[in-house]
Amino acid sequence: MPPAQPPERVVARLRRHARVLTVPAILLIVLAGATAYGVGVVPELWQELAIIGAAALVALLGAFLPFLAWLTRRTTITTRRIIVRSGIFVRVRQEMLHSRGYDVTVRRTWLQSAFGSGDVRINTGHEQPFVLKDVPKPALVQGALQELMGEEHSRVADRRRAEQSMIDGDTVAWGGR
Repeated sequence: MPPAQPPERVVARLRRHARVLTVPAILLIVLAGATAYGVGVVPELWQELAIIGAAALVALLGAFLPFLAWLTRRTTITTRRIIVRSGIFVRVRQEMLHSRGYDVTVRRTWLQSAFGSGDVRINTGHEQPFVLKDVPKPALVQGALQELMGEEHSRVADRRRAEQSMIDGDTVAWGGR
């Protein structure tokens, strides 16, 4: 009988770097000032309502939806797999077992380097790598993933050796051989 596997534990929960919310936040601040100015300048009530309606639409599309998109995309790293969940209206869940990953690299643009983030790319041997985009502290994530993948590869190899020894007849069943 193969040894029982340890329970799966959550190692980290990640989101994209919050830097992506800078432009929506600035837009919201500028929009509030421009709306207040516009409402104070125009003489007619319908013009005020048009400005407020346009400002609400711009705030919804330019600030609220990007924040919601950032909030709904998250990555969970456990002791056995990586789970990426995303989507506002349509939920998408993507998983990758640590035993499938081969190579973990970090790619950083100059802007990501300035803010301490980067893309963690996991090569699975398929055409496209599994990419965790713009994660904070990518070197720490890379080290953790390499350690978890190494442990999982050794666990899989031990399990295969145990199964092979059972097939080869190395085990003794019910006291006799």
